[in-house]
Amino acid sequence: MKFVIQRVLNAQTTIIETDESGEKKEYVSGKIGHGYMVLCGIMESDTQEIADRMIAKLIGLRIFEDENGKTNLDLKTVGGELMIVSQFTLCADTGHGNRPSFINAARPEKAIPIYEHIIEECRNAGFNVQTGVFGADMKVELTNDGPFTIILDSDDLIRK
Repeated sequence: MKFVIQRVLNAQTTIIETDESGEKKEYVSGKIGHGYMVLCGIMESDTQEIADRMIAKLIGLRIFEDENGKTNLDLKTVGGELMIVSQFTLCADTGHGNRPSFINAARPEKAIPIYEHIIEECRNAGFNVQTGVFGADMKVELTNDGPFTIILDSDDLIRK
């Protein structure tokens, strides 16, 4: 599992749908202020237990500045919000050739329950969580604060 975590001043996800007549419609599925924009890639080998470890690390990260300018504060302390968007392309294997392979990305029947678990557990932890729509065509807008971006990989958590 991979999370790309961006500390943001704001973020918004817009869904693009095409109706039966071929006309494109757009609507905002989620919008947050200060917090984290989290792109979430779920691999075929991932489990709910791995998701729980990733969630704990995500909400425990201390990447907000305290009164001395040190990154000492976590999301809850600063009253931050979460935008969590599924992103299977984070699971790309780029080891061979120039065309990425997505064979390691979890199929929707496996990925959706894990993605929904992540969202629910973050809400249960007391956060306002907004989302994209799994598998939808989306536009993601954000104002990166810093910029400050962290890549959290479950392989790194398992090895420790």
